[in-house]
Amino acid sequence: MAAAEDQATQRGGRSGSRIALAVRHDGLAALSVRQQTESGQWKTAASSRERWERPCRRSGRASAHTLSRGFGTTNGEPAKGSSMRTRFLISAVAMLILLVPRGLRADAPGGAVASDGLKPGDTLDQRNWQRAEGLLPPEILKHYEHNEYVNPISEWPANVYNWPEDFQAGSKQNAGRYTTGKLGEILESASGKQPAYIIGFPFPDIDPADPAAGTKVLWNFYYRTYYFGNLRAESQLNMMSPGSLERRLDVDVRFMYYDGVPEQERVKGNPQNFLYQQLVVVNSPNDLQGTGSLSWRYRDPQKRDSSWAYVPALRRVRAVSPANRSDGFLGSDMSQDDGPFFDGKPEDFEWKLKGEADQLRLVDPMNLQGKSGNSWLSSGGWRADWPADLKFLGYMDSQWRGVSWAPIAAGLAKRRFYVIEGTPRDKYYLFGKIELYLDKISFQGAWNRKFGWKGELLNTEQVMAWNPHTVVRPNGKKDWVQGTNQAFQCAESIKLERATVAGIKSSPTANFDGRLVFDPKLFDLDALSQNGK
Repeated sequence: MAAAEDQATQRGGRSGSRIALAVRHDGLAALSVRQQTESGQWKTAASSRERWERPCRRSGRASAHTLSRGFGTTNGEPAKGSSMRTRFLISAVAMLILLVPRGLRADAPGGAVASDGLKPGDTLDQRNWQRAEGLLPPEILKHYEHNEYVNPISEWPANVYNWPEDFQAGSKQNAGRYTTGKLGEILESASGKQPAYIIGFPFPDIDPADPAAGTKVLWNFYYRTYYFGNLRAESQLNMMSPGSLERRLDVDVRFMYYDGVPEQERVKGNPQNFLYQQLVVVNSPNDLQGTGSLSWRYRDPQKRDSSWAYVPALRRVRAVSPANRSDGFLGSDMSQDDGPFFDGKPEDFEWKLKGEADQLRLVDPMNLQGKSGNSWLSSGGWRADWPADLKFLGYMDSQWRGVSWAPIAAGLAKRRFYVIEGTPRDKYYLFGKIELYLDKISFQGAWNRKFGWKGELLNTEQVMAWNPHTVVRPNGKKDWVQGTNQAFQCAESIKLERATVAGIKSSPTANFDGRLVFDPKLFDLDALSQNGK
C-alpha cells in the first residue's frame, strides 16, 4: 500500500498529509494518517495499520484501499483550512470503517480487493484496466494496462456449470467416503485402502479448516479431467517472443485414463496399477520429427512416474528422471508437469489451501453461448470441429498490436476460486512453489503461477475453460464433451518476456478427439520407438 500511496501523492516537492483506509483479509479495517516531509518521505502518524500490515504483506493476504487527498503546505506549515479538512476526512473515513462488511475477503493476487466494476458486454483493455485490479494476477493485468491483451467480458455466473448426470451422482455418493493418506493419496475412509475406482469429485465438500484441503481440491481437479476420457490432440506448440512466432512444433498427444471415466469406458485389466499413460510424438519440424516421450503415472503414492524419451538420431529409448518433468519441453517454456493445466503427481508435493478469490478467467465465448461442433468417429469417440477462420492468437491477425501470444478470440468471465499452494518434495525440482487457481464449482484451472526457490515469480500458465455440452451418438446414447471451439494454454516466462502456447489444432481437420478407445499396447515402450520412426 505504501508504494501506491507514494505514487499517488507526488506533488512536485510539496508536503502534505494522507488518510489511509486499509481493509484486512478478515474484514476488519485500520486507519492511519501519514504525513509527507519536504524530502518526499512518508511518516505514519498512527501505528494501528502497521501492526497488522507488515505480517499480512509477508503472507500475501493483505489488501489496502487508500482514500487520499493531499493537504497543501508552505514550507512545512499547514495551509489555511487544512486542519478542518483533515478532521472532516478522518470522520468520514471512520464512518466508512463501520460500513466495511464483515467477511469481506482480500486474498486476491497482489493483495487488492476484487472489484465489481466490470459486467458482461464490457471490454477490458488499456482504457479501463484498473477496474480489473484484484481480479487478475498482477503479471496478467499488466498486459491489459499496456494494451497487450484485449478481451470482452463474458457472462458465466459463478454458480453455473453443466453437470454430467453420472458425475454429479458419483460426487454426491462420495461425500465422506474418502480421506487422504500421509502422502496425500486417496484412501477409503472405512478400510484405509486405495479405492479401485472413483467417478465424480472424490471430495465434494471442502472444509477450509482441514489441513488436507489443498490436496483434496487438487484431486477434484484431476477427477474432473479424467471424466472426459481418453483423448488425442494433434496440436501446435508455439514458441513466441512479444513480437512474433519464433518456432512452431506440431505434436501428437494421447492420454489413456484408468480411473475417473464413466463406468462403460473403464479399461479392462490394470496389472501395473496405472492411473494414466501419456504418449507424445513430434510430427514437425523435420529436425525434431519422430522425437517422442512416454509417461506412466501409478496409483501407488510412493512410486514415482516412469518416463522415457526417444530421439531418432540416437535410435534409442532413454529413461528420464521424474525431476525433469519440470524442465521445458524441447526448449519451450512449458513442461510435462504443466499438462492440461497442472500434471504433477499430487503425492510429490505438500499442498495447502491458501484461501478463496474472485477472479476473471479466460473462456471460450462461443462455448458459453451453447455453440460447438462435434463429429462422431466411426471408430468411436468425438472430434471437436473448430471454426476454420477463427484467429486464435495475436500474431494471426495483421491488425493486432499487442503481444503475439495474446488470446484475441477469448473472453473473460468472473468466477470464484480456491487458491492452493504446492511445495515439491524433490529439491531438484525446477520450481520451489506452485500456486494454482481452481474454480470453486467446476475445479477447472485458470492460473498456474510458478515461483523459484527464492520466492521469485518465474512462469505463469494461463488456461481457457469451457462449460460441457451434450452430444448424442448414432445409437442414441448421450455423451458429455468439453464443447470446445478453441483452446488456449499459455506458459509465459516472466523474466525472459516470452511464452509458449499449446492446444491449438495443427490444422482445421486435425485430430482433436475425446472419449476414444485405445489399445493399451499403444503405450508400451516398444510403441514409443515405433511411433518415433
